[in-house]
Amino acid sequence: MQIHAVLYVILMIPTSIGSILANILLLLIFVYNLKLQTETSALTLNFCICDLLLGLTVIPFGVHNSLFGNTNYTKDSFVCQSTAFFYMLLQLASVHSLTWSTIDKFTEICFPLHSAQLFTKKRTWAILCLLWIYCLINASFPFLGFGSYKYGERKFICAPNLQQSSKGYGVVLIAIGVIIPILIMCSLYIYIVKIARNQALRGTFACNDQHCYYVPANNYFRRTIVLISTAMCLLVCWMPYITISFYEMFTGNSIAPLIEVITTWLVLFTSALNPWVTIMSQK
Repeated sequence: MQIHAVLYVILMIPTSIGSILANILLLLIFVYNLKLQTETSALTLNFCICDLLLGLTVIPFGVHNSLFGNTNYTKDSFVCQSTAFFYMLLQLASVHSLTWSTIDKFTEICFPLHSAQLFTKKRTWAILCLLWIYCLINASFPFLGFGSYKYGERKFICAPNLQQSSKGYGVVLIAIGVIIPILIMCSLYIYIVKIARNQALRGTFACNDQHCYYVPANNYFRRTIVLISTAMCLLVCWMPYITISFYEMFTGNSIAPLIEVITTWLVLFTSALNPWVTIMSQK
């Protein structure tokens, strides 16, 4: 085995196991904790299921290819095309579900009196339906002649062909499918952190049915740290992939195998990271 294949196996096996265990844990928490079952919890469960499926299908597929040296996937191979389709579908659905979950969290914090009216159960399911239609259409574009799927010998998975020959398709896919959602999430997290910081400096009282009590500043700072960590994780995991994809599309040059392995791992690592961030944000 080559060095980059060994590194791929070392990184991906724990990622797959972590993704499966973490997302199952998150699903169990939502099932057995009735307080978390809100009108919009379907958004969280949606990206949780997507990440779980990534850990069960796409990542093991890549590990199998790297271990056994499978590189003989033709462009029209059913296995390669179907795996790439599901990879694209699940990754887009995960990112956009996480974005809408962040928007929901933003409305709860910044517009607490109106959040229940803004995100009703019907609207949540309407968002999910439109989200899946969007993801299905995008994942189907290569079958309709817009872009293509191919096996990446350095990624060990089948994925969209983001090369100079399909520059237009790649730019639109990355911009709308990844960059815009990440910018929205990071912007909302920054705004929430700003509000939390101002609230921490003032201090506040929280009330229940029996009495009111003072909420110390460290509670807000602790939540702020979680939000900052979430934004940083998004940027760390996705920015190398975005940067390298644009570099390859506009220059036609390939990057070093080790770098491509790491960028691919970082993107798939989000499937294991998202549930832990969600669990931390529920505290």
